[in-house]
Amino acid sequence: MRFKCLVFDHDDTVVNSTATIHYPSFVDYLRLYRPGMDCTLEDYFLKNFHPGFLEMCREDYGLTERELAEEERFWREYVRTRIPTAYPGMKELMERHIARGGRICVVSHSYADNIRRDWAANALPAPELVFGWEQPPERRKPSPWPLKEIMRRLGLKAEELLMIDDLKPGYDMAAACGVSFAGVGWSNDVEPIERFMRENCHVYFKTVAALGAYLEEM
Repeated sequence: MRFKCLVFDHDDTVVNSTATIHYPSFVDYLRLYRPGMDCTLEDYFLKNFHPGFLEMCREDYGLTERELAEEERFWREYVRTRIPTAYPGMKELMERHIARGGRICVVSHSYADNIRRDWAANALPAPELVFGWEQPPERRKPSPWPLKEIMRRLGLKAEELLMIDDLKPGYDMAAACGVSFAGVGWSNDVEPIERFMRENCHVYFKTVAALGAYLEEM
């Protein structure tokens, strides 16, 4: 097995969460605290892809650091009572990998406690390590720190990991570590995102089944 450890992003890679939870939360926040300003779902995907959510909040909506902290509290309360659904086939893909002796970790911009809750609610195998938004800013994606820490703790080399993600921060993190990157595009059909992924990723998949078939060959 070439890739001993699959490192998954969480949102829009394992679970369908942006369109159903994160984006509606942001729209509700704008309605309350930036009346008259709006954000389309496509723009939300694009700005999270690049330059990133915090940069979007600062540059496009003028949020101060205090307001960013308030937005985070608003979002945390929103997601507390809402659990996203895992994409069909994801559970089986993970179980096959583990049955072959593989390992699973997560690097995400969601909080680790929410990630573990979501995986348990969807009956997904529990990941060994989870690095999320609770990390200090310098240790979050796209910092290479989470992947380096996974390699250190699990005793693995860069070539034994595959990062699976739908957005550019995951690609940047993997590239900084020499880790193979699988771009996935089953959460949206935003052309600039798909074009970048197809041109830059080692492999790119539009369905969970296609990713699963690729892993079976590895």
